[in-house]
Formats: sequence, C-alpha cells, structure tokens
Amino acid sequence: SSGQNYSTVSEFNLIGFSNFPQQLLPTFFLLYLLMYLFTLLGNLLIMGTIWREHSLHTPMYLFLCALSISEILFTVAVTPRMLADMLSTHRSITFVACASQMFFSFTFGFTHSFLLMIMGYDRYVAICHPLRYNVLMSTRDCARLVSWCWAGGSVMGMMVTLIVFHLTFCRSNKIYHFACHVLALLKLACGKETASVTMGVILVCVTALMGCLLFIVLSYVFIVAAILRIPSTEGRHKTFSTCVSHLTIVVVHYGFASIIYLKPKGPHSMDSNTLLATTYTVFTPFLSPIIFSLRNKELKNAIQRSFRRKFSSLNSG
Repeated sequence: SSGQNYSTVSEFNLIGFSNFPQQLLPTFFLLYLLMYLFTLLGNLLIMGTIWREHSLHTPMYLFLCALSISEILFTVAVTPRMLADMLSTHRSITFVACASQMFFSFTFGFTHSFLLMIMGYDRYVAICHPLRYNVLMSTRDCARLVSWCWAGGSVMGMMVTLIVFHLTFCRSNKIYHFACHVLALLKLACGKETASVTMGVILVCVTALMGCLLFIVLSYVFIVAAILRIPSTEGRHKTFSTCVSHLTIVVVHYGFASIIYLKPKGPHSMDSNTLLATTYTVFTPFLSPIIFSLRNKELKNAIQRSFRRKFSSLNSG
C-alpha cells in the first residue's frame, strides 16, 4: 500500500470463543469433537458401502458419494482448527492460513450446494423421464456433472478469496468469529472499495445459493406433479420415498444457512452468533450421514448387510 500511513496486518486473532462462557468450552469441545469424528466415520461408512455394493452403483449413489467427500473435506477444512482454538488461549491465524481456510470452506460449501442441485435433477429425470433415465444419466454424464460441481465450487471459492484478500486490512486484526468468516473479515478491511467488495461477495453467494435452491424447487414441482399422476397410493409412496433423504438434506442445509445469514444482527448477538455458526459448521455435516442412512432404505439395508458379513466372518474366524 503505497504512501498510506497505516501498518498492514500480517496475522489475525480469532475472537470467536473468547467471549464464550469459558466454563462451557470443555463441554462444547467434547460435543463438537464427537460430532466431528462421527461425521468423518459416517461419511466414510457411506462411501465404503456404496463402493462395495454393486447394487448401489447408480447415479444417485455416485452423487451421494461425491456429497460425502465434499462433506468430509468441508469439515476437515474448518472444524479441527476450531477445536484447537477452543482449548488454546493464543488464537491467532496467519494471513495465508486464513485465506486457505476461506478458500476451502467456500469451495466445498458451494460444491455441496451444486451437488444437491444435481441430485435434485437426478430425481427429476428418474421420476419424470424414467424411460430416458439410462441415456440421460450414463456413467460418463454423471462423472461429468460431478466434475462440473467441483470445478464450479473451486472457481467460486477462488473468486471470493482472491477478491477479499486483495483488500488492505488495517483496522484491527481481531476477527469476531471462530473461523476466517468472510463478513467478519471484511469488517477489518479499509479502503474505498471495501463496501462494493462486501456487496459483491454477498451478491455472488446469495445468487449462487438461491439459484441452486430455485432449481431444486423447480425439480420438485415437476416431481410432485408426476407423483400425483400415479394412480395407486402405494406407487405414489414408493416413488416419493426415493426423494425423501435428498429433500431432508436440502431443508437442513438451506434452513441452517438462512437462520444464520438472515438473522437480524443485534449488538449482543456475538455469543449466540458463535453458537449458531458453530452449529451450522459442525451439526449440518453431522446430520447428513444420519439422514441418508436412516431415510434411504437401499443404503440402510446395504449398511446392515455389510455389518452382518463383518460379524459373521468375525464369529466364524
């Protein structure tokens, strides 16, 4: 920054947990640690089951596998750092670590939304165009859709991170959040373009997420219309049951996100914000494997089968 008389920031302090009731930190640490481990194990279990069961080698489960991977990576990008900060007193994070954390959380967050959108499209094709399903959803097409999701997520992550880290940070180095959260970080930036960058980042994120949501809602409008045309109640039930797990995840994913981002900001909302945001970061990925393995009959049965095989081989060995 040429000729301006302020020092730029080289590292940030994360203040997220400092205002948190300190005696509750160990309890929350344990709770979040258990959820974190469960998220990793649950998603790995889902991936392993889909990998091993040939009956599950269908587009829907390929997308689910990709979703589990993005879930694991999102969790790994944010949660370990957060857990370490809950126990330490020195909560500083370097500029580079902050940028990479932001890049990864955005990349996997967007990838997640794009995958949910593709999964909605998959259900739409399966229910509204069942005869063309195998043509429209060939293995190659599925792989292409998944790679587009990852590429799209990475581009969005890169874009947001580059725009934000091009700014000069000089106000203070205290981030009032437990992670390098984009809005908390933008409050520390100075210079004329900060306001427009903030607006731009919000617009990019909202447009992308709302676009995905709109697409999913549209898919389900067609799906519901198709289901209502099925004459038998049993047929209707059976067809809709293939969508339940996806629909539940979408509601959880968007529900939590909107609670956090659309919540009115009061002056004393720091602690409740930290609690809400940690809930979103730790709890949403934690719920995903539970929802998919409980609400999805095929997957549930496959997991049970693989457990039975394990135990019978253990007993006979």
